[in-house]
Amino acid sequence: MTEPTDRTDATRTDDVKHMKWWGWGVEGVGFRHEDKPGFAPFVQKAIGLDLWAGERTERPDFSRLRVPVSTASEEFVAVLGGIVGAGNTVVDDLSRVVHTYGKSLRDLVRIRAGEIARSPDVIVYPADEAEVQSVIDASVEADAVIIPFGGGSNIAGSLEPHMDESRVVVSLDLGRLNRVLEIDPDSGLARVQAGALGPDLEAQLNRDGWTMGHFPDSFTHSTLGGWVATRSSGMQSDKYGDIADIVKGLRVVRAGGVLVIRAVPSASTGPSVREMVVGSEGRLGVITEVTVQVHRLPEKRAIHAYFFKNLDHGLAAMQKIAESDVSPSVTRISDAHETAFSLATSKESKGIQKTAQTGLMAYLKRRGWSVDEMCLSFIGFEGDEAHVKRQKSLVDRIVRKHHGIGVGKGPGALYDQKKFDTPYIRDFLLDRGAAGDVSETAGPWSKLRGIHAAVYEAADRAYEKIGHAGWTMSHMSHSYHSGACLYFTFAFVFGDDPLGEYDIVKRAIQQAFINAGGTISHHHGVGLEHAPWLEEDISTEGVAIMSGLFGAADPGGNFNPRKIVV
Repeated sequence: MTEPTDRTDATRTDDVKHMKWWGWGVEGVGFRHEDKPGFAPFVQKAIGLDLWAGERTERPDFSRLRVPVSTASEEFVAVLGGIVGAGNTVVDDLSRVVHTYGKSLRDLVRIRAGEIARSPDVIVYPADEAEVQSVIDASVEADAVIIPFGGGSNIAGSLEPHMDESRVVVSLDLGRLNRVLEIDPDSGLARVQAGALGPDLEAQLNRDGWTMGHFPDSFTHSTLGGWVATRSSGMQSDKYGDIADIVKGLRVVRAGGVLVIRAVPSASTGPSVREMVVGSEGRLGVITEVTVQVHRLPEKRAIHAYFFKNLDHGLAAMQKIAESDVSPSVTRISDAHETAFSLATSKESKGIQKTAQTGLMAYLKRRGWSVDEMCLSFIGFEGDEAHVKRQKSLVDRIVRKHHGIGVGKGPGALYDQKKFDTPYIRDFLLDRGAAGDVSETAGPWSKLRGIHAAVYEAADRAYEKIGHAGWTMSHMSHSYHSGACLYFTFAFVFGDDPLGEYDIVKRAIQQAFINAGGTISHHHGVGLEHAPWLEEDISTEGVAIMSGLFGAADPGGNFNPRKIVV
C-alpha cells in the first residue's frame, strides 16, 4: 500500500470551499461575450435577446433575503457542537442559505427572488467518520432530518428540505473529509473520503501518478460522495466507466452503525447493496468513504475534432465506434444547433487560423455540405504513443466511412480547456432575464434519433404555448455498446411567470424522453425534479420496491426524506 505524502490535520471549517449563494462557481469568475463576435448575433437569432441593448440585472443583495428563523434549539445545537466543536456547528443565515438549494435553474430563480420556504436549521462540519456517526445518532434520537451536503452542485432538487418539514433539519457538510487515505498500487484501488472535491481528489492522486478519470461537468465544484449519491457520469466515461463502475467499496454511516461494502472485484452475495447505495441521494445514510478504481496517468492524451455532414452520419459513426474494438476516452457529437452554438462561442480567428477556417468551410460547401446541418464531434484517446496512434487510425477509418472529416487537435484542445465553464453561461443568461437549462436521457441506438426528434417537437410546442421564441440543442455525450446518452440544452427569454414557463418546457422535454423510449435521467439523479416520471420509467412495482427499501432502512424518515420517492 502507498499513501500520499501530504498528511496535514483535518481541514478546518473555514477552509471548506463553497460556491456563491446566488449562482454557479466563485466570485469574480463568469462568462463574457465581448471577445466572441458571433455570440450576440447568435443569441439574438435563437431567442430574441439583444445582449447589447439588454440591461444586466443587479447582483442579488443578501441583505434583502428573508431567511426562515432556525428552529434548532440551543440545547440541540450545543449537543452537536459538543461532538464536532462549537466552531464547526453554525446557524448563521449565510451558511444556511448556501446549504438550502443546489444549483438548478429552478434553485437560482428562487434564491434570486428571495423565495426560501425552508432552510436547514443548523450546519454541521464533522472531521471524521466517528463524528459523523455521533451526529447522526444524536439527530435521529432527536427525530431531526439529516441532509448530506457535498459541493452543492446538484440540479435535480436533491438537497432542499421539504417546504412543510416541521422537524429540525441538519445539513451535514462533508467538506472536511477531503483526503485520499490510501492507494493499493497492485489493485489500482484508492480509499478516498467522500467530501473530496474533484480538483482536490485528482491533485492528490496525480501526485502519486494516478487518476480516477471521472470528470463530470460539475467537476470543479462537486464531491466524490455527491457523484456516488447521484450516479454521476464523467466526460471520459467511455474509458473509465460511470461512477457505478468506478466505485468498488463503500462506508455509509447509518443510525447505530456503519454499512461496509468491501472492495472486491465481483461478488455473488444477493442483490447488490453497493448498487443500492449508488444513486440513493442520502436516503440510506451518509457516505463517508469510497474505494474507487484508479488508473496510472496516461503517457499521452489527445482530443481530436471531426465534422460530419449531419447528425445521422455522426450517430452512425459513434455507434460503430462503440461496437468496435476501439477504446476511446471520449466520444461526443453535437447536433447542428449545438454545433452552431459552439462556433458562436469561439473567439475571433485571425491570420492563418482565420484563413484555414474560411478554406475549410469553402471545401465543405464544395462537397455539398450545408453549414446548417453539419455536426461537430470530439473523440479522445489516451495511452502510450503507439496505442493512441493505433486507436486514432481505427477511428479515422470509421469516420471516413461515415463521410466525416478530421480537423485536428486545435478545437479539441480548446474544448478540453473550457469543458467545465458551460454552467457560467446559464448564469450569464439568467442575469439578463433568460432561461438556459439542461435535461439528459439515455436510450438504445435504435431509438436515439426518435428521442432526438421527439424532444425537439415537444420543446417547440412548449415554446409556442408560453409564447416565447425558444432554442433547443443537443449532444451525444456517453457511449455504450447498446446505446448512448443524449444531453439537451434549452433556452428562452422569461415572461411574467419564469418558473411557470420553465415548468411547461421542462415537463414537455421529460415526458418526451419517456414517450420516445428514453430514461428520465442519465446522470443528474432524481431528487424532486424528476420524481414525477419515475413510475413511468421503472414501473409501479419498481417504485414499490424502492419505497420498501427506503422505508425499511429508515423507518423514521430521517435521511433526506421525500427525495426520489415520497
